[in-house]
Amino acid sequence: MEHDLRGNDPGRWGHSLANLAEIMFPLLDAVGARSVVEIGSYEGDLTRELLGWADRAGPRDEGETIRVTAIEPAPQDELVELSKQRPDLELIRETSHEALRYIALPDAVIVDGDHNYYTVREELRLIDERAGAELPLLLFHDVGWPHGRRDTFYAPERIPDEYLESVSPGGHVFPGEPGLANGGLPYRWVSKREGRPRSGVLTAVEDFVSGRDDVRLAIVPVFFGLGVAWQSDRPWAGAVAEIVQRWDRNPILARLEANRVFQLANEHVRRAEAGGLQERNRRLELLLRKMLESRAFALADRLTGLRWRGQAPSWRQQVSDALDEDGSR
Repeated sequence: MEHDLRGNDPGRWGHSLANLAEIMFPLLDAVGARSVVEIGSYEGDLTRELLGWADRAGPRDEGETIRVTAIEPAPQDELVELSKQRPDLELIRETSHEALRYIALPDAVIVDGDHNYYTVREELRLIDERAGAELPLLLFHDVGWPHGRRDTFYAPERIPDEYLESVSPGGHVFPGEPGLANGGLPYRWVSKREGRPRSGVLTAVEDFVSGRDDVRLAIVPVFFGLGVAWQSDRPWAGAVAEIVQRWDRNPILARLEANRVFQLANEHVRRAEAGGLQERNRRLELLLRKMLESRAFALADRLTGLRWRGQAPSWRQQVSDALDEDGSR
């Protein structure tokens, strides 16, 4: 089945988890999910796909529909409009740390909110405390580069100070550069260095899984990385393992993703360089036009013309021709 997954993605980042729908939806089917919570819905690209999946899957039991819940403290207009069109979508305009304290735990949780260690760790702690012996299926976005081992923040004021020691108010990241780069993918609030302790989405997930012998973790290394965590003793554990085993840390996919993010970051560098050249050319054009209007430049041009006696075009003519040529491109 074909999916239109681009959403509002003019830069072609491939930022939406909807790009991994062909893996995610079979996983939801495998666990017989009757309820799904999406943390971090933003514009609703994946939310729309989840509703479509719920429609296709139909009721699990007679009279029971699949519940889709979107947790998003700052929903964009597209998501708000979607919630109006689909009354079966529950939109919770709170942070995940607030909502997870009281909502009914679903069969599957999709974690794609604020991409930093503290936020993800707390989300997992709340889910674990409320789930008891049976965890829901856990799906995580951005367990790959750049968020896997580096924190970024939407709202640093919500994060305890001890997790903000190296945060920078704006910066660029580039694959293979552990610090901040001169160009690359831009972030408003980003950790100054990759790979620090207690930093990154994947680090938080691994720390959670390492304390649970019964929980398995698979990594699908494409579109910034999909993490899948599940309890190995659940009735549907074998079906989940069978779906993800061919994708889990697949080296070919990992190389493709490494190439993709390099090209994506490099494109941002090229665009910045092109923008800098355009600005430089704009300033030079303004300077040259002022020179053409200068009486001193006109006088110097006439004196030069007397010396060379028409053997070459005047300076003013050369500047004028160059500006006309540049403007005609």
